[in-house]
Amino acid sequence: MRRFKYLAAAMAITGLLAGSATAASAATSQPARVQAAAAVHLRSGATAVTTAPGIAAALLANGLVPLATWPGSQSVQSPASGPAVLFTFPVTEGRVTLSPLGGTIDHSGGILFLNVKNGKKIEVSSFTIDLTHADLTGIVNGNPQARVPLFGLDLSHARLAAGKHIVTASGIGLTLTAAAAKALNAALGTQLFSAGLKLGTASTLLRF
Repeated sequence: MRRFKYLAAAMAITGLLAGSATAASAATSQPARVQAAAAVHLRSGATAVTTAPGIAAALLANGLVPLATWPGSQSVQSPASGPAVLFTFPVTEGRVTLSPLGGTIDHSGGILFLNVKNGKKIEVSSFTIDLTHADLTGIVNGNPQARVPLFGLDLSHARLAAGKHIVTASGIGLTLTAAAAKALNAALGTQLFSAGLKLGTASTLLRF
């Protein structure tokens, strides 16, 4: 029960998800062979999102329970700042450039949000990270026609590293968009969410 409550509380609508690179300065610090690649077609990978300090407690207090949907997964973390939840979503495909940073990263899985106080729910899934526009979108309740911007990506503290057939990025901030805040509040019958809310940080590992 305790584990379930922590899961519930730790949202970060997260989702998902995550970007890559500090910005042009980070990209230019990579080996020349990586910069030279005009476009990289992704084979696989994963994006992980960790909820920000206090988010889990706030969600729990308001009866909100976010649960990863297959093939996404979740686990409870215990940092010094308090309980947090780590959500992980598989990368299915994508195409990215590192210099300049751009392209898209597609994922499978999603998050089902439940309000245990009133029985209302909403699901967001099939996350796509757009590195060109620094945002993350998802579809609502399984409707491919209802794709909305969920997060803005803060790349100011992101860290990028490249290896043979692998690129990793970490320290990407996730801020809730106005559209996502409105949709969550309306669907769940709450006023907890607001535009610009910092819900967590993301990291991603890409294989090509």
